[in-house]
Amino acid sequence: MPKMKSVKGAVKRFKVKKSGKIKRGTAYRSHILTKVDGKHHRQMRSAKYVDSADAKNIKACIA
Repeated sequence: MPKMKSVKGAVKRFKVKKSGKIKRGTAYRSHILTKVDGKHHRQMRSAKYVDSADAKNIKACIA
């Protein structure tokens, strides 16, 4: 039986941290950010983590 290939799109989007949490990017950061207020714009810079309900599926895609 051959090994399962990882989903390359998922590999590029997510990183597994030492704690086991999965780090992700923030949505809506690409363009037209002049309408976004400064507070929200700053909050989008910070790291976000995947919800525990979705983490199992993402780990399967990455591994």
